[in-house]
Amino acid sequence: MRPFVILCILLVLSFNSYSQHYKKDGSLDLRYRENKTYSPQSYNSNSSVRFQNGYIKSNNAYVQPHYKTNKNSTNRDNFSVSGNSNPYTGKKGSRAEDYSPKSNNYGKGNYINEGTRGGQYYTNKKGNKIYVPKRY
Repeated sequence: MRPFVILCILLVLSFNSYSQHYKKDGSLDLRYRENKTYSPQSYNSNSSVRFQNGYIKSNNAYVQPHYKTNKNSTNRDNFSVSGNSNPYTGKKGSRAEDYSPKSNNYGKGNYINEGTRGGQYYTNKKGNKIYVPKRY
């Protein structure tokens, strides 16, 4: 009887060490190592995804660790674009695609500049650059 109980305990502990850890809202808790290597089988967005460790911004705000798509020349495959969704959080994208008619609604009434690497932005009243989806 005793070996059976020990075997059961070992089985329970081994299953728990490989399970995913979730937050109360149902999203993956990225504080756990096994969640950082999690990758869903299919989703509509960029297949090149990387884990971004948490960091402190210049204004001392802490940014939580998260997954993000790798940089490329378009935003059409990013989690944040309308029609795509983030498989790690379940959040649906709402940002306009580059060169779509909806991209013209961003920064309306402002002069749109082009950065050295092709990004388009306008400068707000506080002097900050606000990047917008690319437009023709």
